[in-house]
Amino acid sequence: MRATVIHGPNDIRIEEVPDPVIQHPTDVVLRVVNACICGSDLWAYRGVAERVAGQRIGHEFLGVVEEVGAEVRGFTKGDLVVAPFVWSDGVCEFCLEGLQTSCPHGGFWGQVGSDGGQGEAVRVPFADGTLVKLPKEAAGDEKLLPGLLALSDVMSTGHHAAVSARVRPGATVAVVGDGAVGLCGVLAANRLGAGRIIALGRHPARTELARRFGATDVVAERGEAAIEAVKELTGGLGAHAVLEAVGTEESMRTAISITRDGGAVGYVGVPHGGSAGVDIGQMFGRNVSLNGGVAPARAYIPELLPDVLSGAIEPGLVFDRTVGLDGVPDGYRAMDDRSALKVRIAF
Repeated sequence: MRATVIHGPNDIRIEEVPDPVIQHPTDVVLRVVNACICGSDLWAYRGVAERVAGQRIGHEFLGVVEEVGAEVRGFTKGDLVVAPFVWSDGVCEFCLEGLQTSCPHGGFWGQVGSDGGQGEAVRVPFADGTLVKLPKEAAGDEKLLPGLLALSDVMSTGHHAAVSARVRPGATVAVVGDGAVGLCGVLAANRLGAGRIIALGRHPARTELARRFGATDVVAERGEAAIEAVKELTGGLGAHAVLEAVGTEESMRTAISITRDGGAVGYVGVPHGGSAGVDIGQMFGRNVSLNGGVAPARAYIPELLPDVLSGAIEPGLVFDRTVGLDGVPDGYRAMDDRSALKVRIAF
């Protein structure tokens, strides 16, 4: 089969790799229908996150079950499923608590020794604890597939930021970051009933989508200027809930600074840059809470799925380019130079 592998910075290739096979009775093998490139994949592409030459890559995908291990009970051949970006056994204490990302038997797609999602097929460990079944008829629905694919990571992660920041009906929310996760954070905040949503971003196509997702205000400034702009919009008080979806020191500092006293920051941006701008003294004096981390997408997908199926939310709108497998290297370049927001891979 063919799959995406990374050989070093700016070196993404499509190569022949071994076909996946059932290795454990709890496995299934999927034929991938859709996958995509994540903003976090760019850290490896840019050489910031280290990878082994020839390592598989990609962690967002949905597909059709082709082979089923002997102990799998929830799936049969032909089922359409979505995979969260972490596999998990579904039975450990963490999984039962809804924190599948801490499963001691879990792992991330594309880590050494596992299949990456940007390929023609994937072996899924612990299928019953990992996968979520989708309506079979959705497999041919080109309007619906992008939204279902978004559940594997970006929509679930945006929702995690909103939940972690304690978004509630009527609250004022600010979202730091106009990438796919930040935009899904806007959508999540709107879904949870936020009264006002301030999107921080400077790319017109993205801020236009933010408004479509429910943003009431847009702040294009950065750093101190952004802090002042949000304070001005909120009468000097700041936002009740702030969603941080970038992961840099500047973005975290901005997020904490624009949070209202007694408010909360929900952080989901992969941290880069030492302490990531966290000033405990500033937070202590103002009773600002900091919550978040890696999103347990498996816990959120069942909750979000009905709204995607009904059209109540359309997170698939974050995909602004679709390529075949051979187009993946160009897709990485497009996301790296910001000529594409998020690239979908159709098989």
